Amino acid sequence: MPEPKTIEVYSWPTPNGHKIHIMLEECGLPYRAHPIDIGKGDQFAPDFLQISPNNKIPAITDPDGPGGAPISLFESGAILVYLAGKTGQFLPQGDRARYDVLQWLMFQMGGVGPMLGQAHHFRLYAPEKIAYAIDRYTNEAKRLYGVIDKQLSKHSFIAGPDYSIADIAIFPWLRSWQNQGITLEDYPRLKDWFDGIAERPAVQRGVKVLADLRKPITDDKAREVLFGKTQYEKR
Repeated sequence: MPEPKTIEVYSWPTPNGHKIHIMLEECGLPYRAHPIDIGKGDQFAPDFLQISPNNKIPAITDPDGPGGAPISLFESGAILVYLAGKTGQFLPQGDRARYDVLQWLMFQMGGVGPMLGQAHHFRLYAPEKIAYAIDRYTNEAKRLYGVIDKQLSKHSFIAGPDYSIADIAIFPWLRSWQNQGITLEDYPRLKDWFDGIAERPAVQRGVKVLADLRKPITDDKAREVLFGKTQYEKR
């Protein structure tokens, strides 16, 4: 059987990037990580926009896609589903269990990521402290943590008895719980789950990918690229 071909990963050490790093490590697939420095504007380069038209990381190219033809993908949730399908790992085959996982993946994509991202923005990066926004998104973060904690009172993992792409998607977003105004001990079942996921060797390897390149966002140029008019220019 031929060796699997190397997957090219265009990414940065953010929660969405780490989802894919962790998944690739868990699946044991060969990959090469290419840094897309979002503070410098690498995400707007024409070559990157060819595979990620929404100018967001991560994106991948797999030379051995469906039918043996190359494929490029953006959106971290879609990439997780693709890699699960490619390897037959971390997404159940049975319809009921599969949909259980997919609904919690969508919960992360539509709720956990956007809302915790807003909590980070208004608590850490906004040029002015807006009390309404800070309270709104901190409270939403607490609500989401509560939803997860309640779900974990029923199952060992997010979507059932087995570790899945739902866990892989949610975990990286909770690593910055302190910045979200969260006290992890307030969610004991979530904390136990979080600590267990953090001990997995593949997770430990995944969160180190490109991590030494990331620096705190302190300069005005990086803030403008990430949050200012550069983000909204037509391309």
